[in-house]
Amino acid sequence: MNIRRLNMKHAFSFLALVVTTTVGAVESDFQSAYLAVGFSRSAPAFTVFTLDALGQGKLVGNPVLTTTNPPVGALKFVAGKRGAFAYVAEAANAENLPAWEVVCREKTLKLRSRFVPGVSNPPFVLKFDQKANHATLLGLMQPGERRVALPCVLHLPDLGSVRIRSNVKGAKLDYDARRQVKPNFVEVCFPSATAAQTDVSYQLEVAAIYPPLRGIEQDARYDGFRRNYLNILQVNPRVRMLANNSSSDPCAFTVFKYSEIARHAPPLVDGLTALDLIRMTVDGYLAGAKGYGQVGYGPTNPVGADIIGWGSPYDSADTYPSLLIAACNYAQGAKDWKWARANYDQLAAWGRRIFEMDRDGNGLIEYPPSGNYGERPSSERRPANWWDTINFGHEDAYANALTYRAATQFAAVARKLAHQDDAEYFAAKAAKLRQVYVPTFLNPATGALAGWRSADGQLHDYWFTFVSGVAITYGLVDDKDANAILDKLLAKMTAVGYTNFDLGLPGNLVPVRKGDYIFHGQPPEQWGEPQLEDGSDGFQFYENGGATACFAYFTLKALYQTGRVAEARRILHPMLRSFAAGGWQGFCDDGRSKDWRDWKGGCYGYEGFLVDNYLALLAVLDEWDTKR
Repeated sequence: MNIRRLNMKHAFSFLALVVTTTVGAVESDFQSAYLAVGFSRSAPAFTVFTLDALGQGKLVGNPVLTTTNPPVGALKFVAGKRGAFAYVAEAANAENLPAWEVVCREKTLKLRSRFVPGVSNPPFVLKFDQKANHATLLGLMQPGERRVALPCVLHLPDLGSVRIRSNVKGAKLDYDARRQVKPNFVEVCFPSATAAQTDVSYQLEVAAIYPPLRGIEQDARYDGFRRNYLNILQVNPRVRMLANNSSSDPCAFTVFKYSEIARHAPPLVDGLTALDLIRMTVDGYLAGAKGYGQVGYGPTNPVGADIIGWGSPYDSADTYPSLLIAACNYAQGAKDWKWARANYDQLAAWGRRIFEMDRDGNGLIEYPPSGNYGERPSSERRPANWWDTINFGHEDAYANALTYRAATQFAAVARKLAHQDDAEYFAAKAAKLRQVYVPTFLNPATGALAGWRSADGQLHDYWFTFVSGVAITYGLVDDKDANAILDKLLAKMTAVGYTNFDLGLPGNLVPVRKGDYIFHGQPPEQWGEPQLEDGSDGFQFYENGGATACFAYFTLKALYQTGRVAEARRILHPMLRSFAAGGWQGFCDDGRSKDWRDWKGGCYGYEGFLVDNYLALLAVLDEWDTKR
């Protein structure tokens, strides 16, 4: 149907031809195996928008936020045959032209706006209920703008992606997200045509974007990987950086994880890569932006982002290692040596800042708080790393593993850019750190790596799965020692009865005692803070042994790296089922979110979507290597 040529009388006769289908309990105006969409009758806006990027027709639920769109003056909704829709302008001089046209096909949508003199034509709105889906717009943003340059990618975790292009050079989409308003939302607006740009169109194409692995399309076990590979990438539009999710805090100490995923991602859309998003984020930090984990994050918030803030007088020990790893992954992955040269001095300063924390010269960095048992910092003086309810302090095994990775990578970058003195400096720092790492952290009583050695010389060992995993993954442990540590770790997992790998892995396998758990909030079954000295009443909740996919990657990678493929698959394959089922996004009936579970599957999270869970998808690349 050519809507443009309809007169108004005939146009409205087509309203009777609207054929609706249902997505869950919601009616849609168009549906295929790849997408279902519905449109407001009162203003240019979606009322239904859901995907199955694999084209399997799994169109369950509708994440579009239900709003009452105010009627827009002279625009009337018209529905035609074969996926054609329009918002037609009624004006004496408008010749009944559609101000907006929509054409739907099996896996594409086209939105077209024309300038109609004398008619107010608003943007076409797509607004998500963030509690239903943590949608994000992946693209480049300029300072001072809440707009994303085209082409870009709209990504809907657990559903797939949409590549968005425009016929207008330099076109941008308006983008916003909030979590401290009700309802939480993510909003994307497609600007309409203007007198200066009289004809604007947007092409939307459903896509599954993941690393090319030969034959993976024929194996349904990896469907969750194919839909969700980009889940870890969430741009917060108010800070213009990658963050915990699109309305949550940017965390400086997690940027390295995003960069590991990005380095293996295919192009997102013509002219845009995942590594471009890493560069945009690192550029923000280089320009002075702060993230959670850094001194000064939170007191001033000129962009109006919904953040928590970091009240500690110390940067977390994993912050600058994370940022330096991310910068190296970008430079090496994109081969952008021009960028690396332009920012070299500041990157080198980050590296030296890390090793200034080696205050006693023993090769390991030390975090200022002691980490001594019972000397818990206040809620403002946070522990040393990501696990910020556990009293990691002084010599932190996790942060030192990241430091080793950062030093070895930056030594290679320095060598590439002919900074030989720096290459030798950072290589020597890495070698010294590796030399003392296992002797410092290996607990002879358990055979596992402890989480930290406190200032009083004591080891704090709670069978941390991620500590041993990251140390082995990043090469701090020889193969013989690595296998011995993994033997002990897996035996302990069996002994404590953890087998529900659909939920991921616990960060620790035994309770963290009261004196080693920082105050976070009551009751224990929410935040894991024990009241009993042995920690048992807080165990299996949140960071005190709660199950999550966060950091499970390092255990999986350690197993694959040491040739223990069957043991890796025993953990990974149940996790893949959960990824396919959307097991780490959203909320349970009690209002707690799925990103943390107890060992029986009860929900004990709060974010609703925590990107760290999706680093584990990188293990599929190791899995696929074993199939060659």
